[in-house]
Amino acid sequence: MKKLVLVFMFFSVLCKAQQDAQFTQYMYNTIEINPAYAGSRGALSVFGLYRTQWVGLDGAPETSTFSLNTPLNNNRLGLGVSLVNDKIGPTNENTLSADFSYTIPTSESFDLSFGIKATANMFNLDVNKLSFENQDDPQFQNLDNIITPNIGAGVYWHSDRAYVGLSVPNFIETNRYNNDDTAIFKEKINYYLIAGYVFNLDRLQYVKFKPALMTKMVEGAPLQVDVSGNFMFNDKFVLGVAYRWSASVSAMAGFQITNGLYLGYGYDHETTQLRKYNSGSHEIFLRFEFLNKYNKMISPRFF
Repeated sequence: MKKLVLVFMFFSVLCKAQQDAQFTQYMYNTIEINPAYAGSRGALSVFGLYRTQWVGLDGAPETSTFSLNTPLNNNRLGLGVSLVNDKIGPTNENTLSADFSYTIPTSESFDLSFGIKATANMFNLDVNKLSFENQDDPQFQNLDNIITPNIGAGVYWHSDRAYVGLSVPNFIETNRYNNDDTAIFKEKINYYLIAGYVFNLDRLQYVKFKPALMTKMVEGAPLQVDVSGNFMFNDKFVLGVAYRWSASVSAMAGFQITNGLYLGYGYDHETTQLRKYNSGSHEIFLRFEFLNKYNKMISPRFF
């Protein structure tokens, strides 16, 4: 039964619309979906994450990502690079991106950042992991190391307590064809809207609460809406929950080990029929930031 579920999942992804890799704790690594985020934290930020989805289901998605971003020229310019490896069944996809941002002040508290993203994508299909009725089917041949370029853009309006962002990481729809009628793999345009606000729940700012929202829209797939709420205690401990509409509920936890080092963990419980065939999804990340006396970031932030 698990293999039948995997086959259905695999062909749903390949034949309808390929979406970007998803992360429960996206708010800590927004550069993956919005290039305008580059440099916005005011420090050189190094980030690594590993996500294993639908544990117990053969061939389920596994995602690893590594990124770094930093401000340049007194924080007006930002630069970032990231690498994402996404494995689903017999497919293996690597995405290398470079991000550039420019920030202008809009008030004493808020800045508006504009960003562009340049991407190189390498797609592989291991046909040895599939069983075909016709082993010479041309639709599944020559799908090794297919490299395609792309470009994206975003805007990010933010302060130390709030943010709103709009972005399209990939403007170019990529179709891999083996003949004039069949598209084996399609990468569709993904549209993102994110927002969040940090509330101080006591005068000493010992407890902070941040609700956040992310919506993702892609042709050929349902609208994805993620809502979350995180509590931060004494700028050290973070506990929160999240809900992905008609997909999963999540629990999140984090610890600010030092001023520059943060460790986070997330667990997703599936709410769809797939919950019968897996034991949930796990996500862990580590972020390290090189802080100095010139950095604006005085205390740890949610985003």
